[in-house]
Amino acid sequence: MLQGTASHVGKTVLVAGLCRLLRDRGVRVAPFKAQNMALNAAVTPDGGEIGWAQAIQAEAAGLEPSVDMNPILLKPQTSPGGGAQAQVVVGGKVWATLGAAEYHQRRAELWPVVADAFARLAAAHDAIVIEGAGSPAEPNLLAVDLVNMSVARLARAPVVLVGDIDRGGVFASLLGTLAILSPADRWRVRGFLVNKFRGDPAILAPALAFLTRKTRRPVFGVLPLLGGLHLPEEDSVALDEAAVAGSRSAADPDGEGPPPERRVRIAVVRLPHIANFADVAPLAADSRFELRWVTRAEDLDGADLVLLPGSKDTLADLRWLHAEGLASAVTRQVAAGGRLGGICGGF
Repeated sequence: MLQGTASHVGKTVLVAGLCRLLRDRGVRVAPFKAQNMALNAAVTPDGGEIGWAQAIQAEAAGLEPSVDMNPILLKPQTSPGGGAQAQVVVGGKVWATLGAAEYHQRRAELWPVVADAFARLAAAHDAIVIEGAGSPAEPNLLAVDLVNMSVARLARAPVVLVGDIDRGGVFASLLGTLAILSPADRWRVRGFLVNKFRGDPAILAPALAFLTRKTRRPVFGVLPLLGGLHLPEEDSVALDEAAVAGSRSAADPDGEGPPPERRVRIAVVRLPHIANFADVAPLAADSRFELRWVTRAEDLDGADLVLLPGSKDTLADLRWLHAEGLASAVTRQVAAGGRLGGICGGF
């Protein structure tokens, strides 16, 4: 089982990689993530809904995606009163819409769903590669956990803890996670992966030795920061970073794409409740386009196409567009001859 010190440390890609590695060695392998919070969803052949990440992992394993690979999917949205809640998808179907406290109170109803889904997968495969969610060491969530150490105990699985060195503080994060875990759960952590490294590995060696001395656990590997994968992101953390970074063009290592001034400039409005933002991934991967995520009216300037993506809460996002001045800016853009596109709720 791969668990992380936080969200967005690279667990999803690593699980997909392990699934493909095992599949290529002739192992019947399947991915499993008990609970996923994501607005990027995929549809299984029987019409169920799961996180997009598990669909990618299933493809890596050479399998059709199944609701058992992600039995609980949480899709964040805003309540009528303005509070945070989530649509809870269980076994591929909408089950309820709950706030966080209500959701945790219903753990007893949801745990059998997780256990049964894992049992079915385990019975049909030689190996299961399990992905955790966020961090396993949130003190306020340990008693209601459905996806991290509770699943490791269910599966009797050893845990590898993944940290993201590119963000900084990876060694404190790895040590701090271990310190918070109970002794029994700490025992399950067999070692570490340091992910998203760039630089000279020799410079890192003393820190790796320090971590091993401190924890008596090995560092199984230091993995490089991989660019150009063009995989859909699981959650909106990456979009927040992209909105800060501004414009971004696809990699063009062979120099075969058009020069920057001839690329089609696409401004995608980063709605607060954006859904299935992976829909624009093909544009981001194509060197003919320059894609930028925008949250301000002035960021639409110079765009050849303004794109309004799907929304999990269309009315709330429409109010936001008006409040931020983006609605009137889009109208002006079209009146001046600009192009406007919409996907799902954005349409």
